[in-house]
Amino acid sequence: MADDRSSLSAIATPNLGPAARARGVIAGLLSEPLAAGLYLVATPIGNLGDITLRALSVLARADIIYCEDTRHSAKLLQHYGIATRTRPFHDHNEERESARVIDELKADKRIAIISDAGTPLLSDPGFKLVRAAAAEDIPVVAIPGASALLPALTTSGLPTDAFFFAGFLPPKQAARRARLAELSAIPGSLIFYEAPHRVAETIPDMARLLGSRDAVIARELTKLHEDVRRGTLAELAEATPMEGLKGEVVIVVGPEQAQAVSDETLTARLAGALEVMSLKDAAKALADEFGVPKARVYGLGIKAKDELKAKDVGR
Repeated sequence: MADDRSSLSAIATPNLGPAARARGVIAGLLSEPLAAGLYLVATPIGNLGDITLRALSVLARADIIYCEDTRHSAKLLQHYGIATRTRPFHDHNEERESARVIDELKADKRIAIISDAGTPLLSDPGFKLVRAAAAEDIPVVAIPGASALLPALTTSGLPTDAFFFAGFLPPKQAARRARLAELSAIPGSLIFYEAPHRVAETIPDMARLLGSRDAVIARELTKLHEDVRRGTLAELAEATPMEGLKGEVVIVVGPEQAQAVSDETLTARLAGALEVMSLKDAAKALADEFGVPKARVYGLGIKAKDELKAKDVGR
């Protein structure tokens, strides 16, 4: 294995700016022993400068770095002069590679896991590996750093005191709407990752199932063409050109604002909810969301069904 200090030579230079102090910090980190174990290392989500000195130190001294895409991660490692060996670790080989990683960890290897961007295991493979390592009493160490989730939330201007990370929504419309109906009762901001080619379908579904909440679409965070768009879900669905959207997308949806809700609003929301769930479940979800009695919502649903039947009879 190469000397730990040499593999960080590229960053221990005046190119780091005022960097005499930074070079001292790096030298100190490299002089500390790196224990055997599994290291979950956060990497930049776009700007290569958004990585911690500790992360670079761990990557330089690891025996192996497992990457979601070795070709993608090579750009980061080459940028910082890190020559540690890499192997792929992704959805398609996770089960097979996890057994290999556990064997390497039992042999006292120092293993780092990174994703293509951000914090590993957030909507990425790896949690089964961590669980297996913990079951073997193998040390698991998180090296915190960048993620798209928190920058999107903090720049959104939406409430941050309570939030729920929902990851990626199902790609098929019926399943996506059902999931949104479930999430509608959560009293806090909702954060989603979404593929750029699906945003044009997802935002209208959110407007339909989550109502007139404030929301933000953030893409290309930390990159040259960073773009943050704000408005209600309905406004974003109508005003934001979605076709051809590129780059990683984070959608942040604020909580339902506490306000008196009319029967008309509840009935309209019921119509959307009843497409994906029973009246009983829809009444409970909307009652929790708006802070109104469940019986009121259920009664509106019965009334709407009766009116629909009366129209059918009169035809």
